[in-house]
Amino acid sequence: MDRGLATALSYRWPSALAGALLMDSPGQRHVFQDGDYALLVDRKGRYYLVHLQASRTFYSHMGQFPHSELIGRQEGTRVTTNKGQRLLALKPTLAEFTLHMPRTATVVYPKDLGMVLVYGDIFPGARVLEAGTGSGALTITLMRAVGERGHVASYDVREDMLERARANIGTALPGYANVTLKLGDVSQGFEEEDLDRIVLDLPEPWHVVPHAAEKLAPGGVFLSFLPTVLQVHELNEALKAQRTFDLIETFEVLLRPWEVGGRSVRPAHRMVAHTGFITTARKCEPRPLAQEQEAAEAPE
Repeated sequence: MDRGLATALSYRWPSALAGALLMDSPGQRHVFQDGDYALLVDRKGRYYLVHLQASRTFYSHMGQFPHSELIGRQEGTRVTTNKGQRLLALKPTLAEFTLHMPRTATVVYPKDLGMVLVYGDIFPGARVLEAGTGSGALTITLMRAVGERGHVASYDVREDMLERARANIGTALPGYANVTLKLGDVSQGFEEEDLDRIVLDLPEPWHVVPHAAEKLAPGGVFLSFLPTVLQVHELNEALKAQRTFDLIETFEVLLRPWEVGGRSVRPAHRMVAHTGFITTARKCEPRPLAQEQEAAEAPE
């Protein structure tokens, strides 16, 4: 199953995306340092994710400036290019990094990541299995949520995906030791046991349901992210047939920004509508067959 590609990162709280988690003094935590990532925003609201290195220079159609000009300054500062263009510089939030990080597959959008954390009840210290690592956006989100005492085992069937995710994890959360990346197909089973949560971003998660029923702890949460209703229907049927899952729910998240300026307040012309369906279920004691038959015969 695990073909020797498991990787654990040594632990150190990062300076860029750890939020209120302290590794530096309060004054230093908000100062750009060599090796940090900076999110530059121009006057038209365009974003540029930049890896700061003292020997390098930022180039764009708006001009250039040496990275050393930004290193040592507080986030929220503004830098001026040689063409007189001013850029706002901030350390990227997790949502911003997710949308602008290098990727080899479509990432789970921030609006869905937030719902995964809340409806999947990802808590500090949790033991989580993730499958469908992709570019690592969901992996990074889970790692931050489970914290130092928790652990995320993340599987993917493609080695190139794991390499991309490993690079993104190293960028967003340098030094974390609460993740193991594995090359493998979870539909064939997995070694982790007594899991608190299973989070899947796979095209056929119903094949994982029997293994999830065996490896989830009592009351554990099964969560799947799927793009189409036909996949959702197949998964729901599999969860019901397993009989050890209850409280099965499916929903989607639509995000509509608003533009507020002067006397004009209106919805934005563009919104992030359907990206996928989130399905959750809880592992429970099997329902009696008689109860299932009564539920099937009851009128809608």
